[in-house]
Amino acid sequence: MSLHPTTDRLPMTLPRIAEKKRLGEPLVMVTAYDFPSAQVAEAAEVDMVLVGDSAAMTVLGYDSTVPVSMDEMVMLAAAVRRGLKTPFLIGDLPFGSYEASDEQAISAAQRFVKEAGCDAVKLERGGSSVHRAKAIAAAGIPVMGHVGLTPQTATALGGYKAQGRTANRALDVARDALALQDAGCFSLVFEAIPAAVAEELMPRIEIPVIGIGAGAATDGQVLVFHDLLGIHEGLSPRFAKRFANVKVEMVAGVKAYAEDVRARRFPAAEHTYSIDPEELDDFRAAFGAETALSSWEGLEGF
Repeated sequence: MSLHPTTDRLPMTLPRIAEKKRLGEPLVMVTAYDFPSAQVAEAAEVDMVLVGDSAAMTVLGYDSTVPVSMDEMVMLAAAVRRGLKTPFLIGDLPFGSYEASDEQAISAAQRFVKEAGCDAVKLERGGSSVHRAKAIAAAGIPVMGHVGLTPQTATALGGYKAQGRTANRALDVARDALALQDAGCFSLVFEAIPAAVAEELMPRIEIPVIGIGAGAATDGQVLVFHDLLGIHEGLSPRFAKRFANVKVEMVAGVKAYAEDVRARRFPAAEHTYSIDPEELDDFRAAFGAETALSSWEGLEGF
C-alpha cells in the first residue's frame, strides 16, 4: 500500500464523527507518535489519531506514562500533525498538566492546539477531571474523556487491570462517563471494562464512544500503534490484537544489513556514485601535488 492514498478524502470533523455514530458506522482510531506513524495512519484512512501518552513507553522508553512531559507530548504531536491531512487529531494531556486547576488545564490544551495543530485534547478520569473538561470545552477546545482503566492513575486503581468488574466499580465508571458527557466532552474512551457493562452504558451515552478492551458495543475502537503492528516485544494487553509482526521484519532487515557489511557485500557498485575518469585524473594530480607540498613544508623546520 502506498503512503500516498489516491482517494480524495474529506478531513474528519466533529460533525462527521457525530454523524458516524448516528448512522452506526464504526469509528477507527489509532495512536501515532511521529511523522512516519502518522503517514501510515493517513494512508490506512483511519478516522481519528490519538497522540497518546503511551508514547512515554512506546517511543521514549519510560516505565509508565507518568514521567512524560507536556513539552515532549507537544513535540510528538507536532510531528504527527505534519504527517496527517484527513484524520481528526487528538492530543493526550499528560499526567500533571491539567489536574491542578482549570487555568492549568486550559493552558495545556491551548498548547496542543496552538503549537501542535491538534483538533482536540483528551484527559483521564472523572472527579476533578470533569471540572477540567468543562473548563477546556468552555474555552473552545473539544475534549475527549477517558474512563475505566486510566493509566495515569493505575496505581490508585490497583494496577493495570480491568475496571468495573464489581457492581460498585461499574457504577463508578457509569457515573464518570455520564458526568464527562454532561461536562461537554465530544467523545469518550472506555478502557478495559467488561463488555456487558459497556453494553448497559451505551444507550445512555449520546456522544461517540471509542472502546479499547470494552467489547464491540462501542461506536469505535482504538489500539496502540505498536501493539497492533507488533513493533515491540513482551506481553501485550488482553484487548490488543496483533495484526502484523513488524519488529520481526525490522530485526531481520537490520541483521541482513549487518551481515552484508561484515562480508563486504554492501555497498555494491549500484550503491555508489561515479566520477568522470578525466576528473578523477585531475583530482589525483592536484591532490598528489598538495600532499607533496605539505610533506616538504613539514620538513622545513629540520
